[in-house]
Amino acid sequence: MIDSAFIAKLKSDYSKREQERRQIISRSNEVLFQAKKTIFALQREELVSAEEKLASMETILKKMEKDFSPTRLREEGAYHAAAEEYVEAKTLAAVIAGKKIIAIKGLHLGYDSYLGGFCDLIGEMVRFATNRAAKGKYESVAEMKDKGEEIMNSLLDFDLTGYLRTKYDQARGHLRKLEQMAYEIRLRTDK
Repeated sequence: MIDSAFIAKLKSDYSKREQERRQIISRSNEVLFQAKKTIFALQREELVSAEEKLASMETILKKMEKDFSPTRLREEGAYHAAAEEYVEAKTLAAVIAGKKIIAIKGLHLGYDSYLGGFCDLIGEMVRFATNRAAKGKYESVAEMKDKGEEIMNSLLDFDLTGYLRTKYDQARGHLRKLEQMAYEIRLRTDK
């Protein structure tokens, strides 16, 4: 009743797809793990270690882009999570270094990776400002607040929905924390 050649072709296509899926998930998990370690290194101001990890992630992501089509990569949630976390780490490094946030060269990341990463970035900026304030470097809090406001102002131009809207709302909450920290420091140091 069913053509055996047709079933064999379906089985072959399915097997290939599953093999690709496992490879994408495995490599994405490595990027995700490295991104978390990079962010942690940045929070401790271990900039050389962070740069090495960023370079390692970029190598993996470029290889993935070479081995799989952009459409195929974006079909996998693991890749999306890894790309977003990479953007978060890369932009946190730029913010800490006082550099402008620009498109990441050499990679073809989607708008959702950028926007999700930017929203998550604000939370990491709160952690960075808190760590700096704990060391008595209060000026960092005001700097992070100003940069956070600039990022949020840029995000206002988007009518984010769904998953990205949730991230945007979380980022707004993180910005409020930065504003509150800056306010309290100002009250204490202006006496």
